[in-house]
Amino acid sequence: MFIVGICGSPRQQATEHVLKEALRMLEEKGFGTRFWTVRGKRLGFCTHCNYCLENKECVFKDDMQELYALLNDADGLIFATPVYNGGASAQIKTVMDRCRAVVAADKNFFKGKVGMGIALGGDRVGGQEAALQQIHTFYVLNGMIVASGGFFGANLGATFWTKDTLEGVKQDEEGFRSLKKTVTRFAEYLNRYRSDPHG
Repeated sequence: MFIVGICGSPRQQATEHVLKEALRMLEEKGFGTRFWTVRGKRLGFCTHCNYCLENKECVFKDDMQELYALLNDADGLIFATPVYNGGASAQIKTVMDRCRAVVAADKNFFKGKVGMGIALGGDRVGGQEAALQQIHTFYVLNGMIVASGGFFGANLGATFWTKDTLEGVKQDEEGFRSLKKTVTRFAEYLNRYRSDPHG
């Protein structure tokens, strides 16, 4: 099965590091993975022009085209975001909004795929759960199966305290515990629901 990890940070820092670690864990479990980042990409904001509703494609021809192809083939998605102003980054939100085009072309585009979220904040409690809720809302609205880390420490997904540095996130043992729990459940859901189409 094929997993796409989408990094919503415009910087090559903590979010990218953690997402790549999650993908490494999944590769050890036998999954194929692909890393995709918003960093350095040309991404236009969705203007809700409804072009996609009429033409079944986005009016913008930018770097989202590469991601659309990856999303089509993916069995599972990981959205990873830094916390900006108490929520998800503008870049990851742009990716979500621009997915309206693929859903306009096929309302079942995301149906049955499994999704998990990762959120990193400069403070221990700085908006990570709000960011994860935004990611989960995207998954639910599009008919996906949402994987959290379960009770006791990873209720909505993987959360990290970066202390605004890459070294800070590397030292966050609790964050990596939440990541391991979330990746484990994500892999369980993939094996359970994607291997049996009648689920």
